[in-house]
Amino acid sequence: MDLNILALTFIPLFVAIDVLGVVPLFLSLTQGLTPKEKRTLVTEATLTALAVSIVFLFGGRLIFDFMGITEDDFRVGGGIVLLVLAVDDLIFSSESRRNPETKVGIVPIGIPLIIGPAALTTLLILNDTYGKIPAIISLLVNLLIVWVVFRKSDLVSKLLGEAGSKAVAKVAALFMAGIAVMMIRVGLTAMLAGKG
Repeated sequence: MDLNILALTFIPLFVAIDVLGVVPLFLSLTQGLTPKEKRTLVTEATLTALAVSIVFLFGGRLIFDFMGITEDDFRVGGGIVLLVLAVDDLIFSSESRRNPETKVGIVPIGIPLIIGPAALTTLLILNDTYGKIPAIISLLVNLLIVWVVFRKSDLVSKLLGEAGSKAVAKVAALFMAGIAVMMIRVGLTAMLAGKG
C-alpha cells in the first residue's frame, strides 16, 4: 500500500479526532475514578468509537438517508449532549457522574469526543476518496494513539496534583461547553445556508 495514501488518510483523521485537545476533557470526566476503572473506561470508549466508526464507514450515508438526517443534524445533536454535560460539570456536584456505574466511556468520551461529527464526516470523505482499506488502517492507527494517550493521562494528573486536576477539570468543562456551542453553531449555520 502506498505510504502517501496512508499519510493522506491518517493526517485529516488525526486532526479531526484531536486526541491531545480531548485529554483535558477526558481528565475532567474521569476525575475520581480509580486507575483500574479508568483503564476499563479507556478500552470501553475506544471500542465504542471503533464500532461506531465501522458502522458509519460501511453504512453512514445509508443511515443518514434512511433516518432523514444530515451531518449537520448530527453535529447539532452531539453539541447539545456535550453542552448539557459541560453545564452539569460546572454547576452541579460531579460525584454522580464519577460513579463507575455511569457509562461516560460510551457517551460522551467514545461519542462524540473521540469520534464526533467531524471525525465521522472525515471518515466518510476518506472512504469516498481513497477507499475502505486506507480509511480503516488510518482509523485503527488513530484509535491506537487515542488508547495509548488516554492510558497515560494519569501522568498528566500526577504532575498537576489534586488541586491542579480540579482546576483543569473546571477549565476543561468550559472548553467542552465552547466546543459544544461551536458544534451547534456550525451545524445551524450550514443548515441556514442550505448546505445541511
